[in-house]
Amino acid sequence: MPTEPETLTLSEAARRAVDVVDHEASDDALSDFLDRFQDRDEPVTAVEQPDELFAEAAGSIDPDDPALQMAAAVAGYLSFKRDQVEAQPEDLLRRAAEAEFDGHPPPEVERWLSQRL
Repeated sequence: MPTEPETLTLSEAARRAVDVVDHEASDDALSDFLDRFQDRDEPVTAVEQPDELFAEAAGSIDPDDPALQMAAAVAGYLSFKRDQVEAQPEDLLRRAAEAEFDGHPPPEVERWLSQRL
């Protein structure tokens, strides 16, 4: 039985985050987010602050898109909680919002979350 979570790459974290936020990946901003990390095969542990990397990417695409903000939050959360990759989407959204926004997401993110949880 492994004692450490499996190595997670930046690409895998971004892919799982987008899948949690929008299973069909039909949102153009989320597709752009995925494209930015598509070839990033280095482990999240090799990046000093992966959560900031995901947040900066989302901010440069569309800082006002709540789905994109949550994708970055989920990817950042998974960077530190790699054992949660297979958690239910609703649980990941709740945990990532709590971690990213200290339990107080911006109003547009709160509205977005209320439609999904």
